[in-house]
Amino acid sequence: MERIAVVGAGLIGSAWAMVFARAGHAVRIWDPAPGASEAAMGVVRARLADLHAAGLIAEAPDVVAARVTVADTLEDCLEGAAHVQENGPERVEVKRETFAKLDALAGPDVVLASSTSGIPASAFTEELAGRARCLVAHPVNPPYLVPLVELVGAPWTDPAVVARTRDLMARVGQVPVTAMKETRGFVLNRLQAALVAEAFRLVRDGVMSVEDVDACVKEGLGLRWSFMGPFETIDLNAPGGVADYVTRFGPLMGGITEEQTPYGYDAPTVARVTEARRGALVQDGIGERSAWRDRRLMALAAHKRSQPV
Repeated sequence: MERIAVVGAGLIGSAWAMVFARAGHAVRIWDPAPGASEAAMGVVRARLADLHAAGLIAEAPDVVAARVTVADTLEDCLEGAAHVQENGPERVEVKRETFAKLDALAGPDVVLASSTSGIPASAFTEELAGRARCLVAHPVNPPYLVPLVELVGAPWTDPAVVARTRDLMARVGQVPVTAMKETRGFVLNRLQAALVAEAFRLVRDGVMSVEDVDACVKEGLGLRWSFMGPFETIDLNAPGGVADYVTRFGPLMGGITEEQTPYGYDAPTVARVTEARRGALVQDGIGERSAWRDRRLMALAAHKRSQPV
């Protein structure tokens, strides 16, 4: 089993450590902030216990956690690694600095992957001698529960590196998807942006309340979307499949999208949505509600695992 280096020990870094460790890999985790890696180990142990209780890992949590060790230095973290998963701040200048260090310190055959949510690899790897081994492996938060990983190479990324990373992600239980070219925000965020922007517009225009818009997704679209995507959804929503659906509903759907002009997140609407959300959930309760979300995702993951595809 390849050794994995996790650089950056925040929520995403600690989640990646769990993903690789539960698949049997030895993981070294490092963060430049004092105490961050040690704090991540506490998160790892707690979440692994939750996964075990939910029946999502068979091994004892302590056995899995023992595969994750804290590195004292970046050099120590990278020693012997076959794959590096970087999880630093979402600032391009930080990514450039970090990847310059990774490229200088890691062996020439080591894959360098970034968990960035929206910065393309071309923005921070162009000047690197080893730029062909760099790519984005964008997870969905939290990656130890939501398995999708978007693989996005720069124009100069070696296709073999993308293929190797896709194989690794599949072997550790993730669901890798590959973008054939860079786009702003990557694919999942672009899909999410369209829905979130329309949700804000509907509140702004007085069409529906914040609570009811949320209900439209969690009690409507989200139920189907938890096990099928938009193309399969419309394929099943008309007797003749996709072509029939477009014949029936294309003019309606096309007309709707013509009304969906770019949305700039105006301050008054953001304030209205914030007020509604804080009325439903106090600021101090976000952490507890996030833990509830993770438990619900665990239950959903366990259910999906038990069902035929």
